[in-house]
Amino acid sequence: MRRRQLLRLGLPSLLVLAGCAKTSGSAGESESKAPARLRIAVIPKGTTHEFWKSVHAGAVKAARELDVDVLWKGPLQEDDLKSQIDLVQSFTAQRVSGIVLAPLNDKALVASVNGAVQAGLPVVIFDSALSGGDITSFVATDNRAAGALGAARLLEIAPGPGRLIVLRYQEGSASTRDREEGFLAGIAARRELEVVSANQYAGATTESAFKAAESLLLAQNAGGGGVTAVFTPNESTTFGMLLALEKMQLAGKLRFIGFDASDKLVKGVETGAIDALVLQNPFNMGYLAVRALVDRLRGKSVAARTDTGAQLLDRKNLHEPSLQQLLKPDLSEWLGR
Repeated sequence: MRRRQLLRLGLPSLLVLAGCAKTSGSAGESESKAPARLRIAVIPKGTTHEFWKSVHAGAVKAARELDVDVLWKGPLQEDDLKSQIDLVQSFTAQRVSGIVLAPLNDKALVASVNGAVQAGLPVVIFDSALSGGDITSFVATDNRAAGALGAARLLEIAPGPGRLIVLRYQEGSASTRDREEGFLAGIAARRELEVVSANQYAGATTESAFKAAESLLLAQNAGGGGVTAVFTPNESTTFGMLLALEKMQLAGKLRFIGFDASDKLVKGVETGAIDALVLQNPFNMGYLAVRALVDRLRGKSVAARTDTGAQLLDRKNLHEPSLQQLLKPDLSEWLGR
């Protein structure tokens, strides 16, 4: 009898305990369903040029505003295609939330990008286009228009007959190819300048660009008047050409339109060695590319294409505040150095 009474008394307690256990389990289930923090892999073409440092800073700014993590990693040099492919595949295997990529080659990265998308990772391409692939968005300069902008300026400052060389960057780079083709199309429309060379490639580094530029200038007898104007489509080709012109004592004697900016290139504009630079907005590019991917992950609509803009820098507008901000953004706030 006493035993039955104890059991009756204990039954409510057991029910309360069971209820507590169930409630505890429900809370655990709710916690497990809390959304994980987004981890965005950002893979540039390289990590040494000033351009990519600004892209990195813009990506960090977007990450802080959106409360996500950015994993920044790219090849050291812009000719290490295997390293970039390996990075896309590695981040896919790590199951990051998504990938932001500036492809070194417009075709070679397609398979890896499609592999990421098939694994459930959205991909935003920036700076340089991809020839195919199921991507979320493309965030970049309108490179053909930017090349044409450089051509228009060259025709303004060298309107008469002359001989022009274009030192290309490297094969497979869609962004620089579009700049080169946009520039050449702008020149062809007017025909004041004869294009005597447009099939030589500089390679990915300043050193290789310097050697290619020097060889090209010598081959075309630039010192004897065989060249009157030059165009280069990115930071490394522009600096390599500047070094070659300085070595041959031709700086300031040939009309020179370059692309992108660094302290040394801006100095070239100041001295008159470079007539104009076509500037992109790399900070904005990194910022908008990360925002596009996060918007996609959070279910918002995303534009298929975003033009981040381009403008000319020359001695006349060099000291304008808006251009100084573009040239010398305070990256320390975002990169800590």
